Amino acid sequence: MSLIDKVVAAVTPEASESERVQARQRARGMAGSGWLARVIEHHEQIEQAFAEVRLAASASQRRLAQKQLGEVLTGHSLAEEVVLYPAMALNDQKGPSSTAYTQQSEAKVEAAALETLDPESQDFLEKLEHLRAAVAHHIYEEESLWFPQLMSEADTAMKRRLTTRYEEEFQRYMGASALTT
Repeated sequence: MSLIDKVVAAVTPEASESERVQARQRARGMAGSGWLARVIEHHEQIEQAFAEVRLAASASQRRLAQKQLGEVLTGHSLAEEVVLYPAMALNDQKGPSSTAYTQQSEAKVEAAALETLDPESQDFLEKLEHLRAAVAHHIYEEESLWFPQLMSEADTAMKRRLTTRYEEEFQRYMGASALTT
């Protein structure tokens, strides 16, 4: 882990497992069957994909799992960036919206750096864990603060629009593979 990675990890401590579980339960309680439910589903897929990369038995299996992680991360992040973050900015959440964009850009850089490392090396595992922790922190902020606020301030028409647009953007990137999720 680089010095910058260590500094970032120190100033953005990870939420406890209990805090994450409680945030997800609250978010799920307000999600219904719309956009927030789909976001939570994607968050769970991302968490599982990280585990699959870490637990892969060989370099080739790890690269395949890493590719699958990258696909779901990218499809999910693009849908958020095109639909949800603008909605946040338009609903008096400009600061969180900007933070969300920045965090996702940083995660994309870290994912690209991961591709340059030997998948069987300790550096790879450390970079993977750093990326997982950053994504977990981002997910926690979305589920505990940002998206519940957006959901509570949205009227029925806006919730329907966000649900439709989020799904359209996710499908645009994921294509047929989105239908199996």
